[in-house]
Amino acid sequence: MKDLKARSNLVYGGIEKAPNRAFLKAVGLSDSDISKPLVGVATTWGEMGPCNIHTLALGNVAKEGVRAAGGTPRLFAIPLVIDGIAMGSEGMKYSLVSREVVANSVEMVVNAHGYDGIVAISGCDKTTPGLLMALARINIPSVIMYSGTTLPGNFKGKPITIQDVYEAVGAYSKGKLTAEDLRLMEDNAIPTAGTCGGLYTANTMGMTTEALGMALLGSSAPPAVDGSRTNYAYETGRAVMRAMELGIKPRDVMTFEAFENAITLVQASGGSTNAVLHLLAVAHEAGVKLTLDDFERIGKKTPEIVSMKPGGEYTMYDLYKVGGVPLVLKKLADAGLLHLDALTVTGRTLGQELAEYRLPNVPHDHIVKDPKNPRLPYGGIKILKGTLAPEGAVIKVSATSVRKHRGPAMVFDSEEEAFRAVMEGKIKEGDVVIIRYEGPKGGPGMREMLAVTAAISGQGLGEKVALVTDGRFSGATRGISVGHVAPEAAVGGPIALVQNGDVINIDVDAGRIDVELSEQELKKRAESWKPKPPRYTTGLLAQYASLVSSSAEGAVLKPRL
Repeated sequence: MKDLKARSNLVYGGIEKAPNRAFLKAVGLSDSDISKPLVGVATTWGEMGPCNIHTLALGNVAKEGVRAAGGTPRLFAIPLVIDGIAMGSEGMKYSLVSREVVANSVEMVVNAHGYDGIVAISGCDKTTPGLLMALARINIPSVIMYSGTTLPGNFKGKPITIQDVYEAVGAYSKGKLTAEDLRLMEDNAIPTAGTCGGLYTANTMGMTTEALGMALLGSSAPPAVDGSRTNYAYETGRAVMRAMELGIKPRDVMTFEAFENAITLVQASGGSTNAVLHLLAVAHEAGVKLTLDDFERIGKKTPEIVSMKPGGEYTMYDLYKVGGVPLVLKKLADAGLLHLDALTVTGRTLGQELAEYRLPNVPHDHIVKDPKNPRLPYGGIKILKGTLAPEGAVIKVSATSVRKHRGPAMVFDSEEEAFRAVMEGKIKEGDVVIIRYEGPKGGPGMREMLAVTAAISGQGLGEKVALVTDGRFSGATRGISVGHVAPEAAVGGPIALVQNGDVINIDVDAGRIDVELSEQELKKRAESWKPKPPRYTTGLLAQYASLVSSSAEGAVLKPRL
């Protein structure tokens, strides 16, 4: 096993490393343990919410898998942000920042302690892309496992998710829901451990781990409380040892073709718009050139075949019962839409894994359709460009039936201002709500606007009012919602120049988002524009704002060299 310990031997091997070994023996490791490959088990864990409350237990199971396959596991916890709790507050500015914190934390622990391999266990939204970024960056044998969804909640006999509670706030503000019913939904929306139940960001990114080939096939859909979740954790621990023996590293797996597979899955399932931002960031760490144009190109030829909330009717648990992600991948493979020769962490190709995966023989057309008879003839995510977003913007077309919207701008320089206006009934049918200075630098942190979009939907205006922002949207967002507008307002992008009453024209079919102003008028306004003072001058958010790039590049941190 000596070759598998090339990294850890640098830290613990030889007479001169006796002090280093003493620290390991102090926590119970023997000479035999230290002689084996040391595998870091990175567990994104915390007691802040249900999304990651169970991951520490799964990490301990993964340790047993590593140990059974001949390795010595070392468990460590990574901090995270529960987006649903931070949503609608200043705390949400730390959400996207936490993706970088996750990636940096794994890099720090693994490299500082000389681990030979990594098991990564993810949960809430930013943890999966953050871990994938770290695995690509460190590039030693690694396997990731998403820790699973919660079960659907219940409201008067109807299955619900957290999306329903956010929208209920808007309904309550309009007198459409009683305080008692709102409390009943609050009490019953999240019945178990696990991430939010619909195809929101956490489940979307969990699914991509399989399409990328970085996770065991079938591992992302089982609920957090399902017995198979424990089995997958154990097998993931064993799998990393196999990857080490085969010499398979993340960059061998996360090729351009693997990213195309992941984008195809996201487009076919109607996944979260955040997948665009995160896959760009993971590709950046993997040294793969991926752009917004790749999402648009693939979306045009990929039909949407999955019906999951918020655009559809079902939850991740429902998908699990009919076959999970392998069912969707098999449908796409049969339609010739995947690179089946892409390598996976098992050492086998995606095609080989799919060929041997056994699906349950149950009806599934209500959730997963055949590509020849899709829900939509195109992918669920569309890239828009135009005078308002020269670098690009993103809309989830599967979450709205509206293809065109033209109306006057209602401009707000923060999410809080916009939310107050919505709750006070100041937003009218036909308006285009502009929320700016919420981008990667301007926020900083590019907050999600679920509180605003859900309130608008709850008031019955979801298909009658457009919302445009240089910030982000939750995977639970519905309606005419255009996010990731780039360049952002903080760097003087056109969105910073919009004034109340300016006409905004959104044309999904044409892939355009424009402000109806002449080039001369835009130039005139740009000449008089002045940047706002930074909202933070010390601490993590200030550090982030000074290094973060455009959302069109994945909002990655670019060191000043």
